[in-house]
Amino acid sequence: MAAGSGGLKDATAIVGIGQTPFAKRLPEDERTLACRAVLAALDDAGIAPGEVDALASYTMEETDEVELAKACGFGDLTFFSKVGFGGGGSCATVAHLAAAIAAGQANVGVAWRSRKRGSGPRPWTNTTVQLPTPAQWTRPYGLLRPADEIAMLTRRYLHEYGATRDHLFNVALACRNRANQNPAAIMYDRPLTREMYMTSRWISEPLCLFDNCLETDGALACVVVSAERARDCRQRPVLVHSVAQSLPAQHHGMVNYWNDDPLTGPAWAAARHLWKHSDLAPEDVDVAQIYDAFTPLVLLSLEGYGFCGRGEGGAFTEGGALETGGLLPLNTGGGGLSEAYVHGFNLINEGVKQLRGTSTAQVPDASACLVTAGEGVPTSALLLRS
Repeated sequence: MAAGSGGLKDATAIVGIGQTPFAKRLPEDERTLACRAVLAALDDAGIAPGEVDALASYTMEETDEVELAKACGFGDLTFFSKVGFGGGGSCATVAHLAAAIAAGQANVGVAWRSRKRGSGPRPWTNTTVQLPTPAQWTRPYGLLRPADEIAMLTRRYLHEYGATRDHLFNVALACRNRANQNPAAIMYDRPLTREMYMTSRWISEPLCLFDNCLETDGALACVVVSAERARDCRQRPVLVHSVAQSLPAQHHGMVNYWNDDPLTGPAWAAARHLWKHSDLAPEDVDVAQIYDAFTPLVLLSLEGYGFCGRGEGGAFTEGGALETGGLLPLNTGGGGLSEAYVHGFNLINEGVKQLRGTSTAQVPDASACLVTAGEGVPTSALLLRS
């Protein structure tokens, strides 16, 4: 383990990935979907369920550790954690397992996310949790959904930096084009055109239908072990090179009212930590899986993680920069916009596929991949390398 990196740099690796089919409606319950994804990931790694001794998932995960451990036949668990803030927690699940394994608290970790968002209720419809203290001043006036809150930030971004809906379309198009190459993607056989985008209905102006992620049933999982053990696993290991979590000062999810600059979100703080503990820089990243619950989050993340300057996220998307062969191929499985929205976990698995060389939209000779969690909320990130 490298000195000065908290013992995490390249100390662990992802050696197995698994997923269920994705659909608007799947018949199985969330626990069954979770078990299927986890067992598929363990089989991919060539590791028996009885060897699992660590788990990590999201606080919003409905399947708990006891249910999963019994159903899958795990051994004694010595570490388990859950990460808050919805999609902001995706990469942190892997980070927590990496820390536990590097510290000797566990040997085989499984991270997972299972949800039935396509066929299930929307979280904001639960009126019993609608008014935490800050929301008392916004939700009665119409800011009910994440889309409404992100729409406010988007309007400010477009106004301040001259970005346009064409820049948002570039993000949506890149994700859809990659989904059109991925048979597992919900939007596999559904191309997107500029006319379709520009004439689609508003969800929360200036965000149209295609600026918003899918609503999906499905589950995914991955397996983390030490780098030493990874050499003996079934698949080519993908090293966890650097990790980060971020809850910046005076942050308030989605809207950032109390920040000096609402457009400087958690990505900026996460990036400082991620690159500080890395041997790589943004220019060394071959492919990125950037959290895309909404298209403008990609522009904010491109800036936050250092791929372009402040206010330049829109211009960065021009000229096919996010397409295969561009400056930064993006969300090569289709992302949350066009593959599936499972709180960003599919971005982790797609990053692994890219570094294994098995993606349906493979970037030639990819050796470093950035994966990010939700921008706009307390977030996390992974820098993976082969």
